[in-house]
Amino acid sequence: MSGSDETNPQSDEDLAAAWGAATDAAAADAEAVDADADAQAAPVQPARVLNQAEIDSLLGFGDGPQGGENRTGMQKIISSGLVSYERLPMLEIVFDRLVRIMSTSLRNFTSDNVEVGIDNIVSLRFGDYLNSIPLPAMLAVFKAEEWDNYGLMVVDSAMIYSIVDVLLGGRRGTAAMRIEGRPYTTIERALVERLIHVVLADLSASFNPLCPITFRFERLEVNPRFATISRLANAAVLARLRIDMEDRGGRLELLLPYATLEPVRELLLQQFMGEKFGRDSIWETHLAEELWNTEIDLSVVLDEQVMTLAEVMALLRPGNRIALSCTPGAPVQVRCGATPLFEAKVGRRKNRVAVRIERDLPRVPA
Repeated sequence: MSGSDETNPQSDEDLAAAWGAATDAAAADAEAVDADADAQAAPVQPARVLNQAEIDSLLGFGDGPQGGENRTGMQKIISSGLVSYERLPMLEIVFDRLVRIMSTSLRNFTSDNVEVGIDNIVSLRFGDYLNSIPLPAMLAVFKAEEWDNYGLMVVDSAMIYSIVDVLLGGRRGTAAMRIEGRPYTTIERALVERLIHVVLADLSASFNPLCPITFRFERLEVNPRFATISRLANAAVLARLRIDMEDRGGRLELLLPYATLEPVRELLLQQFMGEKFGRDSIWETHLAEELWNTEIDLSVVLDEQVMTLAEVMALLRPGNRIALSCTPGAPVQVRCGATPLFEAKVGRRKNRVAVRIERDLPRVPA
């Protein structure tokens, strides 16, 4: 009996611990069941559906073709392979020069107050630009003669009717009349073609300080599909010009594919006109002045002979003589080192042996 009394307290403690663990497990299971019940009872939130504007903004198509460098989203990723026009800093200077020249030439062309400004210069794919041209418009294809490639000039509808109105004597202060939905007449095409010739001449003058180039008008199109001058995936530089003639005006766009600009790519990489990398004109001038004051040794060659080694060794004995084949009045060479410079004749002047130069000898390239 005494042994059983000693073991009962320990068994009671173990039994109490087991009951406590079972109670905690049951409570945890009950909480999990309650949480599942609450989750099933809670209403399911429906997924938010994006509208078309949000989808376009996400993909980067919300800004349209004028987005330029401000594209975002997927469109920016797609266009990331294009070369930005800032990598050709001289091109911006050329277009600034074009704006100044056009302001003067268009004033003489229209006899009106004309202001020309440049909106922006962007890089884009040629196919994307063709799809974004607002119609109706006139597309002029021109050729860069020295570069043997093509460019594109687009004149929008507002500019077409404005130039027709100005050249045909429309009253100032009134907006140009626009008649949409009909093809352009022969008179309108002829007047716009005259404008295109003026702009192309100014564009040639803008490039002249950089390199001589002639832009020649090829043809005039109204359908963008017939003005394909490059592959659709090729990169191009687009300059948008704004022309204001008092209350009239419009836009003119110049598109130059990078393939067209490739022959002058090195020149367009310059920071300013006439830049020469690694050249110091002051040092060149100083070096040229010092070269003129450099002293050099000239040798008069009376005769040349081919001798054997035994004959040369025999000349070392005193009393030997070298017979020269040079006769009095025969021509001799004047050399600087191994380079022949002049042909001359040997004579005497004031008890000194002198040489009179007869002619220059041609320089043989090394």
